[in-house]
Amino acid sequence: MSEIHMPRLSDTMEEGVISTWVKKVGDKVASGDVLVEIETDKAVMEFEAYEDGFLVKQNVSEGDTVPIGEVIGFIADSPDAVPEETAAPAAPASEAAEEPKEEAKPEQSAEPAPAAESTGERPRTSPLARRLAKEYGLDITRIQGSGPKGRIVHADIEAAAKDGSAAQDSQAPAASAPAPAAQAAPAQDDVRGSEEVKTSNVRKVIARRLTESKQTVPHFYLRRTIDAEALKAFRGQINQQLSNTGVKVSFNDLIVKACATALKLHPEVNTSWINDTLVQHHRVNVGVAVAVDAGLVVPVLHDTDKATLSEISTRTRELAGKARDNKLKPQEMSGGTFSVSNLGMFGIDSFSAVINPPEAAILAVGAMRPEAVVVDGEVAVRNRIALELSVDHRAVDGAVGAAYLKELAEILEEPMRIIL
Repeated sequence: MSEIHMPRLSDTMEEGVISTWVKKVGDKVASGDVLVEIETDKAVMEFEAYEDGFLVKQNVSEGDTVPIGEVIGFIADSPDAVPEETAAPAAPASEAAEEPKEEAKPEQSAEPAPAAESTGERPRTSPLARRLAKEYGLDITRIQGSGPKGRIVHADIEAAAKDGSAAQDSQAPAASAPAPAAQAAPAQDDVRGSEEVKTSNVRKVIARRLTESKQTVPHFYLRRTIDAEALKAFRGQINQQLSNTGVKVSFNDLIVKACATALKLHPEVNTSWINDTLVQHHRVNVGVAVAVDAGLVVPVLHDTDKATLSEISTRTRELAGKARDNKLKPQEMSGGTFSVSNLGMFGIDSFSAVINPPEAAILAVGAMRPEAVVVDGEVAVRNRIALELSVDHRAVDGAVGAAYLKELAEILEEPMRIIL
């Protein structure tokens, strides 16, 4: 009998939502079979079995939010096996969750009181729940947990923030809790014709992590516009040579490779500030921001500096496709040391990107635009691209960031350096 634990499917994941049980109770399972689809802070991912057997119990239901490490099910050698923690026969997760109520003493109230009030013990919570409770100004000991074994989870915090029942000042009205902006007064909702939209776990975590990034990471920004004439011609030559291979290199592929080349020359930018410590990364792994229905994910091209342009082109399209199909594996979104966000395809001239912690920098790329500029004392029309580098000032000083962006611009303006 083996326990199935909620896995850590990304380096920033603290809890996951059971999206779909692919295997049902009683199903035969082979190592490598997909057991369950789990919605993490980045995407919906498939979780595979590590051994052969039968799925004999699901501890949690679809839609439940579960902290990392919590038991979500059991695999056994026989479909009739019963987990030791359950009395025979095995009951569905929803019924099992009701068992403690049957064992309750007669004098206990029919409506369970908050864990801290009934036992005096510290409530079971996830780190995410504690952080959100602090942000909303809630007394977490006044919140009733709905997770496994009464654990207080994200949904409980959000519910308490809406009704104000757990405000730190017990007499405070519901409005004292900083409820999300979408919770407007009914009259205002009528005027605007508003309705609450169901939000995915991915979207909620994007909102939280980017807020944390802006609040805790001291950003500074460096801007430079490059002459893209040589880059445009270089791309044409490369794609002409690759015309019989089915591979087509984009401007973004060239920029990603150039970023990796520049990082090898300026390794002090290929760093992270983690727990008051500067961490130097010896591998160059560039993340490429991809927009999906649920929000934004950043698949990572590992060892980008060692990859050819053909490999970068092929791998980027493969990862982008998997991202849109929610098929990215954990390792395909982990280990980034630098990111590129390109909105040029939407006609955006320039923008400031938010750093993706724990990386120290992210490059924002705008659209290629023909502009009138002075070349050799004469006005000429040249294609140009605006670049903006967002930098974590804790890890990288201004002069260091400026030297990196200068190197990157020179590589893009002399694009043969990308492959040399």
